Amino acid sequence: MEEFDVIVVGAGPAGSIAARVLAENNLNVLVLEKKQEIGSPKRCAEGINLKGLREVGLEPNPKWINNEIDGAILYSPSGKQVKIEMPESHGYILERKIFEKYLARDAIRAGARYMVKTRALEVIKEKGKITGVKAEFMDQEMEFKSKIVIAADGVESKIARSAGINTINKLSDYHSGFQYEMCGLNLSDSKKLHIFFGTKIAPKGYLWIFPKDKDTANVGIGILSSESENGKRARDYLDKFIENNPEIFSSASPIEINSGGIPVSSGINTFVEDGFMIVGDAAQQVNPIHGGGIALAMKSAMIAAEVASRAINRGDVSEKSLQEYERIWKKMYGEKLRKLYRLRMFLERLNDDDFEKLAKILEGRDIMEIVEGRYKFLAKLLATSAPEMLSLMRKFLT
Repeated sequence: MEEFDVIVVGAGPAGSIAARVLAENNLNVLVLEKKQEIGSPKRCAEGINLKGLREVGLEPNPKWINNEIDGAILYSPSGKQVKIEMPESHGYILERKIFEKYLARDAIRAGARYMVKTRALEVIKEKGKITGVKAEFMDQEMEFKSKIVIAADGVESKIARSAGINTINKLSDYHSGFQYEMCGLNLSDSKKLHIFFGTKIAPKGYLWIFPKDKDTANVGIGILSSESENGKRARDYLDKFIENNPEIFSSASPIEINSGGIPVSSGINTFVEDGFMIVGDAAQQVNPIHGGGIALAMKSAMIAAEVASRAINRGDVSEKSLQEYERIWKKMYGEKLRKLYRLRMFLERLNDDDFEKLAKILEGRDIMEIVEGRYKFLAKLLATSAPEMLSLMRKFLT
């Protein structure tokens, strides 16, 4: 039985950032990845900003950056546009399959060891404490011991559940997602994200076009399935949108399909126990409004790895010791994510007429304030232009 300081389960952005930081701190690290290829298939629209990269020591690399984004256009159900200009924010669309491999290379070059096509089955417990992982590599069962196990295995995190931590949220905190990567699009502006709202377009969710170059984009949708019409799937809504917009899609074809659940909560109750930590999507560390989580996952992994390094160096990997990670995370992001969760509750209760009214009264800079969790000014706007929404705002946003 091989022994390591830390075993990381999952080689996505969170897992590889954690592995790199741990290895840079001279710890013996093993990363287990169930897929045979790191980065594939992708499970997101691949957006990130410069701040999210730099917070974990990365600079944009043309080898894994497809497109630079300078803003967004939000569309009401009738097609009214609200434009958001972000010339200074440096948004990017990744080529995630390459990006994740580069993160793994960084970790390996720092000293981490990787095993792909290796499924983590469950944690090993001795006297009630987690001391390693049972895994399967090419039909061969193996056991690895460690001082700490870090779960970075995504929204379905089986390894966290085997440790006794419930990472499953209520169904209303998961959106059903479906996405095509398409080529041959006729895009009005390939430097902006295009986001569409409406109960007929994406019930309790939204539809997106994230351009990867002048005629290629991730075209996807996230909906609350329980609110769909006559049992329609996310794919059905997306296909209907594509059919109804031939000016964009008449010459386009898909070159990739992705689907899966999108967590839109504000985090699980606890991220740690004795010798165990959870990061990224496994801990539901995502933006509740849009479900984006690459930057949050990487930052959480960096915090967790730094706390784990200190805990191992002082010989105390107890839950109490590892709770430093939870305290840092919640201080940095807890309140903001709770505000965004309440904002999601508010938005999901709006009808198409409400969206049309918001499109009339909100400007791009207002949207930027709102998505940062700063929406106190909204009450004054609604009192003047849409007083019928005030009671809903008071219920969810105060």
